[in-house]
Amino acid sequence: MSGSYDVVVLGSGPGGYVAAIRCAQLGLKTAIVERENLGGICLNWGCIPTKALLRSAEIKHYMDQAASYGLKVAGTIEADLDAIVKRSRGVAKQLNQGIGHLMKKNKITVHMGEGTLTGPTSLTVKNDKGEEKLKAKHVIVATGARARDLPFAPADGKRVWTYRHAMVPPEMPSKLLVIGSGAIGIEFASFYNDMGVDVTVVEMLDRVVPVEDADVSSFLEKSLTKQGMTIMTGAGVEDLKVGAKGVTAKIKDKAGKVSTSEFSHVITAIGIQPNTENIGLDKLAEMDRGFIQIDPFGRTKSKGLWAIGDCTPGPWLAHKASHEGVTCAEAIAQELGNKDVHPHPLNRDAIPGCTYCHPQIASVGLTEAKAKEAGYELKVGNFPFIGNGKAIALGEAEGFIKTVFDAKTGELLGAHMIGAEVTELIQGYTVGKTLETTEAELMQTVFPHPTLSEMMHESVLDAYGRALHF
Repeated sequence: MSGSYDVVVLGSGPGGYVAAIRCAQLGLKTAIVERENLGGICLNWGCIPTKALLRSAEIKHYMDQAASYGLKVAGTIEADLDAIVKRSRGVAKQLNQGIGHLMKKNKITVHMGEGTLTGPTSLTVKNDKGEEKLKAKHVIVATGARARDLPFAPADGKRVWTYRHAMVPPEMPSKLLVIGSGAIGIEFASFYNDMGVDVTVVEMLDRVVPVEDADVSSFLEKSLTKQGMTIMTGAGVEDLKVGAKGVTAKIKDKAGKVSTSEFSHVITAIGIQPNTENIGLDKLAEMDRGFIQIDPFGRTKSKGLWAIGDCTPGPWLAHKASHEGVTCAEAIAQELGNKDVHPHPLNRDAIPGCTYCHPQIASVGLTEAKAKEAGYELKVGNFPFIGNGKAIALGEAEGFIKTVFDAKTGELLGAHMIGAEVTELIQGYTVGKTLETTEAELMQTVFPHPTLSEMMHESVLDAYGRALHF
């Protein structure tokens, strides 16, 4: 064997590298295998570089609105696409190098190459230099996922893009079709719209961001329409004809009418496909639609083989993968005799979700509809941004915060927000859910003034008929 370890992690995304670090912290001899870039999709092609793009769009948005803040800008504001992309790639490179530093700091051996399982606790790594054989007491599969293609129009990187193409576009689109209104689709729709592109979003379900609370979806659709986007819900793209200068799309609307429209480019954001083919998982793990089935700690059906992150059942979020990585590492350490670790399974009801469009969306727990379906008697609070002094001072008075409580126990069942900086606010409610808080603790908490967080307090108060500022 070229290498023998306590733990080998296959994949270095936010699940894999975090799992490796935690294993090393627990005194386990650890290695990580990566075929492309340390940090995986999130750091290199997903979460972080997209936020760099969206930050550029946000700055442009504020510069376009300078007059409303009492400022004068000489000349027109123009987007330099090459410079925007260069900044985004620079951010990704910096973080990639940071992961390399963390691997060295924690004495984690990095094997660059294509990893393939040869058994539950063994694998080969192929690269330009040849083949290495690795053996471990435990192996963690953290191979992530990739964008799913339209069967009738696979992405070509020229006219039909996935998120990876949309991050390094060869040119600025003139008229863009975005297929799918989940987080990825809506974020890119928002970015290109702020860049001045004519954007159309097609969603097959009856509302945009369909996993969110219905009130959030409704508010977002109105906001995006006001910003100039064309939003088509209950609609589907039946065919795409790709030409040298553009794409012809046949779109069926919610009434069943089929129309033909021309676009310069198309972004497909219709879900993900796990990276679990051809890595030796046959007979080693139970699979469902390509996703590895695991127990609450990450164990597969084969002893010594574990899995975390986007190659396992959702939600497919970087922070969920990281949390699973820690849980999995601690469960492994416990199996190897460490009596000082006490891993806890992931509480899926307390995983926050964030979408960085304009306006931002954030949520945790049950929507109002899901809570009713579950049989709860509810108390629901809602507080608008227009009632908050800080929001008005920021010039960001559009949005609201909604809280959902169990009327019988006061348990916080869910929280749903849309508006400026809500992706930073949501963690307050996530901590509350983890601590199993009730409305009483939230009401008795002192929120600083003037802040956007005061709306969280007011939303709780509103659920019990006690809102003070609206």
